[in-house]
Amino acid sequence: MGVFTYESEIVTAIPPAKMFKACILDGDTLIPKIVPQVFKSVEYLEGNGEPGSIRKVTFAQGNQFNYMKQKVEALDKEKFEYIYSVIEGDSLMNMLDKITYEIKLEASPGGGSICKTSSKYYTIGDIELKEEAIKAGKEKASGVLFNSIEAYLVANPNAY
Repeated sequence: MGVFTYESEIVTAIPPAKMFKACILDGDTLIPKIVPQVFKSVEYLEGNGEPGSIRKVTFAQGNQFNYMKQKVEALDKEKFEYIYSVIEGDSLMNMLDKITYEIKLEASPGGGSICKTSSKYYTIGDIELKEEAIKAGKEKASGVLFNSIEAYLVANPNAY
């Protein structure tokens, strides 16, 4: 098994506490509402969002993937840190054992936040991943998600 790590940063105008609540703590209900063309539903199969919980994310029809199961590894509400792993689903493409995402939100100098993400891709056997493909997919997905949440929060300033 090989491990490929990819790190990225996204800057938003939304303060960390507000972005963390919308994206992480309430993301299971909010994200399918604001990006229904990507996410159909999120449901907990075990737990309620705390570490050890298992949830199933179902993608909207017409997307590249159908579903994925995620396991919540860690959640620190004070430090705005969240770790989860994709443990099952067609998004693993029969090439990956799992993908682990570590997300940390920090205050930016302008009053918004910096979202730092570290993604670790655990390959099956000796499969090698192409960095360009991982980077392109990750940037597209992160951009759609964070830009959509930011736009929602700007348009609905009293939502959180």
